[in-house]
Amino acid sequence: MSAAARVWLGSIGRRLTVLLAVIAALLALLSWWMVTSFAREAAERTQDNVLIASATTIAEALWSEQDAIRLELPYSAFAMLDAIGEDRVFYRVATADETLTGYADLLPPSLPAAPGDVAVATLTYRGDAVRLVTVQRTVLAGQRPVTVMVSVAQTRSGVGAISAGLSRTAALLSFGFFLLAVGLGAVATRSSLRPLNSFAGAVARRGPSDLRPLRREVPDELSPLLAALNRLMDRLGQSIRRSEEFIAEAAHRIRTPLASVRAQAELALHTVEKDGEKQMLRRVIRAVDESSRSAGQLLDHATVSFRADALARDPIDLADLAGRVTASLQPTAEMKDIALNLDADGPARISGDAVLLESAFRNVLDNAIKYSPEDTAITVALDGENGHWRLSVRDQGRGFADEPLPELKERFRRGRNVAQVVGSGLGLTIAEDALEAHGGHLDLTAPKDGPGACVTLVLPAS
Repeated sequence: MSAAARVWLGSIGRRLTVLLAVIAALLALLSWWMVTSFAREAAERTQDNVLIASATTIAEALWSEQDAIRLELPYSAFAMLDAIGEDRVFYRVATADETLTGYADLLPPSLPAAPGDVAVATLTYRGDAVRLVTVQRTVLAGQRPVTVMVSVAQTRSGVGAISAGLSRTAALLSFGFFLLAVGLGAVATRSSLRPLNSFAGAVARRGPSDLRPLRREVPDELSPLLAALNRLMDRLGQSIRRSEEFIAEAAHRIRTPLASVRAQAELALHTVEKDGEKQMLRRVIRAVDESSRSAGQLLDHATVSFRADALARDPIDLADLAGRVTASLQPTAEMKDIALNLDADGPARISGDAVLLESAFRNVLDNAIKYSPEDTAITVALDGENGHWRLSVRDQGRGFADEPLPELKERFRRGRNVAQVVGSGLGLTIAEDALEAHGGHLDLTAPKDGPGACVTLVLPAS
């Protein structure tokens, strides 16, 4: 699609304005044509009336004397023609046999049929276009009636000048009408689209989790759109609720059987005596642990993806969240004699989804515990920097080896030095997705003053 087509289709207001401008232009042209036509017709009619009056005045001045037709041209007959303009005037008074006065070669193309009739014609006379009027009068010469034809002609430059002047005036008025119509059309377009813009603004101001039906007065033309949008939000709300129910049900359905299988395998491990059977049961327990952890983290990842689309913006104290998660994982750390050192003085105010942020920090801290050897320490520290809070977890484990650090945040990507440890490769991915949804990011660094790894959750302060 061309750029012009995209511009044309991209704005309803622009399309309406252009259409109204085209209509205004057509109306302006129509009005100019009508005014020009009426002006030309009125000027010609005025000239005809003046010519007829002039010819009639001359005809009325005819009389007979001693059986001859006499005429004294009245001054008023030609004075009234000066009103039309400085055009040349020609006349002829003639009987059927001779020209009494005037221009003998001024011959009308048609004659009046009877006394009192008028014949009007346009012709070329002596190189100029003239308007010719002929009237007929019968005069008694003694006892004999004589028919006299009086013709008066005038050039048409005055009529043309009058028509041109009126046409220019009409053009200026039509152009002014066009500009006024375009301006009013633009104002009318903006006024007509204001309810649509208000409607769009009401939708845009809503939060991502606000799926309540819209309740507002809209024009009749927007009622179908409002109804369709409300139906869409209702279906979307139902779909989100079904997804939440599915995630919760899936977590229960998957984790419970796996926990039951692990418990049975551990019981069996304590009852068998052969080393081969014990080794086999240990592999079963390890596989169940891997499956349980993978299923749990897959569900966590689905939860993060789902909640990121409808992110809550609640006030959260990051120091309090770090304390709760650290306390909940304390028993797991104690099983490996790992000391959890928390250095997180609050308050550290942020705005976000507590479920996502807790899941992110839990996965990072759980990874640190899982990959740390026994009798070591993990330090959790919180500090602020440049309008951001940095919650870091540093362990004394095997570190990141020589892996490209950004690639470790990809799904199912694990380091080559942790193949013997149960894991799914989703912990850092979950944390990264949760932080990105809040406008933050996950930093991976290798400490320079000792072994281990440092993972930092960076979040904007509220």
